[in-house]
Amino acid sequence: MKIITYNVNGLRAAVSKGLPEWLAKEQPDVLCLQETKLQPEQYPAEALDALGYRHYLHSARKKGYSGVAILTKREPDHVEYGMGMEEYDSEGRFVRADYGDLSVVSVYHPSGTSGDERQAFKMEWLEHFRHYTVELLRTRPKLVLCGDYNICHEAIDIHDPVRNATNSGFLPEEREWMTRFLNEGFIDTFRLLHPDSREYTWWSYRFNSRAKNKGWRIDYCMASEAVRPMLKEARILNDAVHSDHCPMMLELTD
Repeated sequence: MKIITYNVNGLRAAVSKGLPEWLAKEQPDVLCLQETKLQPEQYPAEALDALGYRHYLHSARKKGYSGVAILTKREPDHVEYGMGMEEYDSEGRFVRADYGDLSVVSVYHPSGTSGDERQAFKMEWLEHFRHYTVELLRTRPKLVLCGDYNICHEAIDIHDPVRNATNSGFLPEEREWMTRFLNEGFIDTFRLLHPDSREYTWWSYRFNSRAKNKGWRIDYCMASEAVRPMLKEARILNDAVHSDHCPMMLELTD
C-alpha cells in the first residue's frame, strides 16, 4: 500500500495548481489531506473522481477553515469521522479509514501561532489525541496516523533550532509531548528509515524560504509498532509545489 499525506492549504487552490496531474503520476492507494478548507458540496469531484478515488471528507463547521479528507482507490470497510469530542470535531481535524486490520488516519493538529489561546487549545488537543490513539490501539493495533502535526520534534527537523526555540511548533513542551507520544508505541517512519536526513515539509511563504530550504518538518506518517514489519519506505516528496507544505509518502508491504 502506498500512502501519501499532504497539507494542501486549500484543496481547490491545489487543484488549480496541478494537483490532479501530480496525483495521476504518483498513484497513491490512499491520499490523506489536511487543510482542505471546503464544505462537501465544494469538493472538486470532476477533477479528482476521474482518477479513480473515492473521497471521505471531515470538514470544519466554519467555512474555508481546516478540514481533513481521505481519498482512496480501495473502498474502506469502515470510516470514522472525528474523535467523538465536539470541541475538536467541529474543526474537522480527524478522519479514519479501516482496511481489514489496518487503519489509516488523516489528522490536522492545531497551530498555536495565532496567540496564547490557540496555543493552549493546541496543548489540550495534543493530550486528548494521545489518549484517544493509545485507547484506539487496543482495538486497531495496526494504525497509521498521517498528517500535519504542527510540531518539529528534534533540532534536525528545523532549519534554525536556536532562533525558533520560543516559537510555536518547536516549543519545549510540544517537543516533549512528541517524545511521550512516540514512547506510547508509535514510530516516526521517516526518521526511522532516514536517521540523519535534514529534509523539511513546510516553508514560510515569506523571505523566499523554500528556495533557501529554510523549512520545518511538521508533516508525518506515524505508525504503530504493529506496523513496523510492514514498513518498506518513507520519503518526503519535496518536488510537489501545490502548497506551502509538500507531501510525505509511506510504502507498506502486505
